[in-house]
Amino acid sequence: MGARKRISAEKRKEANKTQYFAKLNNVPTSPRKMRLVADMIRGMEVNKALSILKFSPKEASGRLEKLLKSAISNWEQKTEQKADSVDLYVSQIYVDSATMLKRLRPAPQGRGYRIRKRSNHVTIYVDTKNNNENEN
Repeated sequence: MGARKRISAEKRKEANKTQYFAKLNNVPTSPRKMRLVADMIRGMEVNKALSILKFSPKEASGRLEKLLKSAISNWEQKTEQKADSVDLYVSQIYVDSATMLKRLRPAPQGRGYRIRKRSNHVTIYVDTKNNNENEN
């Protein structure tokens, strides 16, 4: 690895030490369906978001609930505080498309219809309300 690449990688790692996030890769759900659930909790207070995800009927909400709990745990691990005593909120959440399994389904007259089984990557960031206000 070259010197420039190493320096930029070290800067990126230092920036990640001050951010609290969790990632979930290769979720076998289409990104469109996952984004519907992600939009419900974007910018919301963490406890409220957890309760919304718990009672949502969508299949993706169970995976996002587990991921949000992981992000909260990461925050607690890095700051050595309890999440109950601080106002945590979902600062960012985004869903990117991942690899796509491509299959063929037999169709009439010797044709084949394409089946695309989509998957996605989800990244969720949590932060405190007062931490965000100090930066502005």
